[in-house]
Amino acid sequence: MYYYILQSVIIMSSDCSTENTTREFASFEDAAKFHGHVCPGLTIGYIAAKAGIEKLETERDIDEELVTIVENDACGVDAVQVLTGCTIGKGNLIYKDHAKQVFTFICRESKKAVRVALKASFNIDSIDPKVSELRPKVMSGTATEEEVKEFRERMDGISVTMRNTPVEEMFEVKFVDAKIPGKARIFNSLQCAKCGEMMAESRTRVQNGEYICIPCYEEYNRGW
Repeated sequence: MYYYILQSVIIMSSDCSTENTTREFASFEDAAKFHGHVCPGLTIGYIAAKAGIEKLETERDIDEELVTIVENDACGVDAVQVLTGCTIGKGNLIYKDHAKQVFTFICRESKKAVRVALKASFNIDSIDPKVSELRPKVMSGTATEEEVKEFRERMDGISVTMRNTPVEEMFEVKFVDAKIPGKARIFNSLQCAKCGEMMAESRTRVQNGEYICIPCYEEYNRGW
């Protein structure tokens, strides 16, 4: 099991709500190191997570006191994990495939939830239009070394600008009613009748009277 240790994070109590007005956050450098590079997407997640934690008046999660729902699988989710302590493996990072830059942060103890959504009016490309010209070349592998260097430098510059932009210009941050997900559970294991590998009973399929894992299961459909 892999543990990512952050030296700059303050330890919180088992109650995710706190009256601490001087809370500390993992640095943006921590998030960039975990993610591998600096980009606007990572910056979105970092700012969103920080805004959500501040609105909830909480700190970084230790053991499922905090729950985060992310509505995309983009770069920003890495920053969210670093700042909140919510992870897939811990069971308190929930992914919804909505392809939206929207994040919801929930405190189990206070039952409060904060939704942070990127505003349509915030245009990242307008910060540095040159990046839009360089991006296709860099992503296709046809950019020169100089162009790649320029692209990275400009991406860094966009990130700095974003981090210096007032949160309210980038995001809508508000309390919402949210169903609090149950805590992670441990299920019994069953053996797949086809491949022989073990699987959690909660995710099994039954085919011809036998327990089958999802990859081995032959889905029935009529072309719909």
